[in-house]
Amino acid sequence: MPSSGSMGIDSQYCRAGWGLVLALMAMLAALGWAGSAAAATHEIGGRVPCHAVSSEVAPLERVPARYTCGGEPAGYQQGSLWLHVDLHGNPQARSEPAVLVHNSRFDRLEVCFAFADGAIVRQQVRSGDFGSHWRAGAQIAFSAPRHGAPVTGVTLRFDRLASANMLRIRLAGPDAEEEQSTVLAAAIGSALMLLLVGATFNASLSIVARRQFSAWQAGWAAVMLLWGACWSQLLLLVLPAMAGAPSAQVCTGLACLATMLATMSAVTALQKHHLNPLLRKSTLYLGWTVGAMGVPLSVVRSGPIDLFANLLGFLTSALLLAVAACLIQAWRRGSGEARTFAAAWAVPMAVLGFSGFVDTDQWLWGGGSQLLVLFAAAWQTLWLSISASRSYALLRMQRDVARRAEAQAHELARRDPLTGLRNRRGFFEVASASLEPGTGVPVALLLIDVDFFKAINDTHGHDAGDDALVTIARRLARWEGERCAAARIGGEEFAMILSGLHGFALARFAESVRSEIAACDHGEALGRVTVSVGVAEAGAGDVMSALYRRADAALYAAKRQGRDRVVMGDAADASSGRRVSGA
Repeated sequence: MPSSGSMGIDSQYCRAGWGLVLALMAMLAALGWAGSAAAATHEIGGRVPCHAVSSEVAPLERVPARYTCGGEPAGYQQGSLWLHVDLHGNPQARSEPAVLVHNSRFDRLEVCFAFADGAIVRQQVRSGDFGSHWRAGAQIAFSAPRHGAPVTGVTLRFDRLASANMLRIRLAGPDAEEEQSTVLAAAIGSALMLLLVGATFNASLSIVARRQFSAWQAGWAAVMLLWGACWSQLLLLVLPAMAGAPSAQVCTGLACLATMLATMSAVTALQKHHLNPLLRKSTLYLGWTVGAMGVPLSVVRSGPIDLFANLLGFLTSALLLAVAACLIQAWRRGSGEARTFAAAWAVPMAVLGFSGFVDTDQWLWGGGSQLLVLFAAAWQTLWLSISASRSYALLRMQRDVARRAEAQAHELARRDPLTGLRNRRGFFEVASASLEPGTGVPVALLLIDVDFFKAINDTHGHDAGDDALVTIARRLARWEGERCAAARIGGEEFAMILSGLHGFALARFAESVRSEIAACDHGEALGRVTVSVGVAEAGAGDVMSALYRRADAALYAAKRQGRDRVVMGDAADASSGRRVSGA
């Protein structure tokens, strides 16, 4: 068995190892995001397209005089950009290929299919109206119609395109395009459902448990849900006017807002004493800065948009490193929340870093890095929701244990430790409740005193006296129920509060109590132990103190009359009492 010292060293190595892993993931994500900020996919069907540019939006039927097959296009943001790819010899061009364009910021997109027999077919979409061309996964599909001749070339024309570097275009067969779109829609729907469940659960938890972390997490999951619905274009099912540039712009703002909320969720969940104040403030300020940048970036349509994207990538990279530093520092200082968030953030960081170093734009049938991020977000909200549930369940268990302990202590404070019956305090609480007006049920009090108890203690010892009291208590406990409560209210004095009996029935019950106690077996040494019983019936408006005085007077009357008997008290005159029975 390892010693406690070795276990502490192992724990330190574990924290250091996980901290190193998290730091490497953060650096990987930062470098990957920064490196991918200006990445572009220029190949269509395995070939690099040629381009032509017009500084102004060209007439619809205009065809460029020539194409440039090298370099990067420029000067197209207020005009038109043509991309042309020659498909001679491409096997996909023989069977009605489909061109899939990832949604971006443009006013109009036209796709021309050129056939070997000279025929040309044009298809187009506009911002705000994609018709039936939109597909799940932020893609716009243009399918070549059935024709007797193969497709020899495809030309894409973009009017007022924000950035050519953000274009992602691919070629697919007609059957493959339908299958891929179906699978993408199902996968995206599953991820969005997980985000919806996470947002709803955390919102409920923030209200019930009043936890700030859950509120931030619910906001983040809700924003990611909106981002996923907007990016995937599933939002077009209810808002078709959001097609194109509007949804692309909204996605940018939502992505920045989600980044800010994720930062707030992670940092505010960590205790302040686990973090360096400067590191904590710097991370929060970076998160707010990234969130604020989403406002201008969501409305810009021209200008140095690639520069803005690089700046946002740099700030986001710095933010990832800052969050990783917070988690590592809090973890090393013993924060359980840091361990939870490290596991939750590790996957998104790894995804961002991986997609930055590996070209994932054509992965998952065009879903690319955004789809990976969506799944990573679903993982993150699921993990944090489960962790929050476990923490909340643990808190509830601890609260329930504390409440049970409190209730047990409350009950023990009202119980006699020797006999287990109620003590004087507990009995008076129950008896007073029985006397509350409006019940309409007769109530009676029985005071029971052991006869010659001092002689038992003096002759046989206090242990024998205690045994006699316990035996009597066990017999009284048999009568306890909804209408009867018994207690030991003094040294050798017991009491019973009874409801539902009065007059002759009450007298018979009191006599049965006396006789059955007298019949208890106390062993040959003690022999027969008897009791005297005083009974008082509650009158209208009676309180416990008055009822007790009458029962006590009846008990003393039983003692004066020779003990081992029951005396009924008179509600009209407490000084008199009538004997019911006796030895």
